[in-house]
Amino acid sequence: MDFAAYALGKPGAWPDEPWKGDRVAKVGDKIFAFLGSDSIGLKCGASREEADEWLHRYPDQASVMAYIGRHGWNTIELTGIPDEEIAEGIDLSYDLVVAKLPRSKRPT
Repeated sequence: MDFAAYALGKPGAWPDEPWKGDRVAKVGDKIFAFLGSDSIGLKCGASREEADEWLHRYPDQASVMAYIGRHGWNTIELTGIPDEEIAEGIDLSYDLVVAKLPRSKRPT
């Protein structure tokens, strides 16, 4: 599955490169997915405890993201996890980020 295309197909999603060589998917002005070639960074829960579920299920493929991990962000390897679960992770990350946007910036 092309996870970058999947993420960028979400309502109001758009690509950005805030740092040289780092592609991300944004909604409004907020990142909801870090798009790597062999991994993806996602907000996997509203809290670190919720996001830890990925670490327990996939200890070899999921890890806490540097700097923003305490806010529920994980790095997810794109091999060893079913595509459907990664797609669900993208959906959750998108939904969590959209829910924090001001109503005026949420996609319709």
